Amino acid sequence: MLIGAGWGGFAPCYRAPPQMAAPAPIYDLVVMLDTTAPDDQRAKILSDAEAMIASAGEVVSKHDWGPRTMAYEIRHKTDAEYHLIQFHATPELLANLQRTLRIADGVVRFRIIKLEPGTPDPPAKPERAPIEPTEAPAPA
Repeated sequence: MLIGAGWGGFAPCYRAPPQMAAPAPIYDLVVMLDTTAPDDQRAKILSDAEAMIASAGEVVSKHDWGPRTMAYEIRHKTDAEYHLIQFHATPELLANLQRTLRIADGVVRFRIIKLEPGTPDPPAKPERAPIEPTEAPAPA
């Protein structure tokens, strides 16, 4: 007969391992800013978001991916300035951040994603090859 088989658990001399606190989840905030908005407005949106995160959470990393062409037009715009902020946060901070970014002028789109443990680091800003000027056709 197995020890503890009829008791529905571990034998009295064996205890279940202690429950460890789960690590704080990391969130990704991807913000796409309007490239036609003034530079100071775009900088204010990013600094306000970072200040909100720092007040109730912790910024893990920031990545500026610069202006890029979007896959499809959003509100008749073809490009946006991409930013990624990785952070730890509380549910209240997430709700406040969503509300603030939803009503901010100059934000084309944003998305907050909860990362699974073991997710690799984000890629660095891709290096783009310089665009070489094409030669004009010779006049005929």
